[in-house]
Amino acid sequence: LVAQIFNGNFENVYTCILALILFTIPSLIERRLHIDLPDTLEIIILLFIYAAEILGEIQEYYVLIPFWDDILHTLNGFLFAAGGFSLVNILNRDKRVMLRLSPFYMAVMAFCFSMTIGVLWEFFEFGMDRLFHMDMQKDTIISSITSVMLDPTNRNIPITIDNITSVAVNGQDLGFNGYLDIGLYDTMEDLFVNFIGALTFSVFGYFYIKHRGKGRIAKAFIPTITENKKESDHAQSSEQAVEDRDS
Repeated sequence: LVAQIFNGNFENVYTCILALILFTIPSLIERRLHIDLPDTLEIIILLFIYAAEILGEIQEYYVLIPFWDDILHTLNGFLFAAGGFSLVNILNRDKRVMLRLSPFYMAVMAFCFSMTIGVLWEFFEFGMDRLFHMDMQKDTIISSITSVMLDPTNRNIPITIDNITSVAVNGQDLGFNGYLDIGLYDTMEDLFVNFIGALTFSVFGYFYIKHRGKGRIAKAFIPTITENKKESDHAQSSEQAVEDRDS
């Protein structure tokens, strides 16, 4: 943050401030919501924020390292699947909630939760690109395209152009050895790696519940309610039961 201020990169200053705010979220969750985040999960969340905001945006890893964005989206799918699984797992264990889901259904819920977050993020990226010209959906250079727009007979027949060697816009050659795809490949690739991350944790979560919480990998990523919160909820439930009986 200090370095960006001295360099006059004020957009990066805002990014650093955003990163600092995001760094406080795990501790706020633990204190305000009385949810215990496993140390492994908390460390990975902090590293994820640093990798996405500081390394990715400020150090330009998104451009310098080809698979940096894919790695983060895969990890994002894994973490949000853990989050979705935890929400259902907490409700599943709460005696006050009439909700008892099978391990398979809990895994499906975690997977769907993660994929939904992934889709919403792609909506956000598209919106920022469309409204503010941010180019969050990075372009891809491809060597061939297939489109019905190229059919001279206008009969909805897909026409393929192979071995594209140059691209021109308004008569100016852009110098690319291929067609410049605007965001589509990046979006689908992000969703695919998100799918891999979500599916991976869903499998771990399934066996975690199936074997009554004995899976070490899943346990390291599943938040739980702290004991103080459980005792408080139990006391409130007992008081409510007494009041209902007296009434």
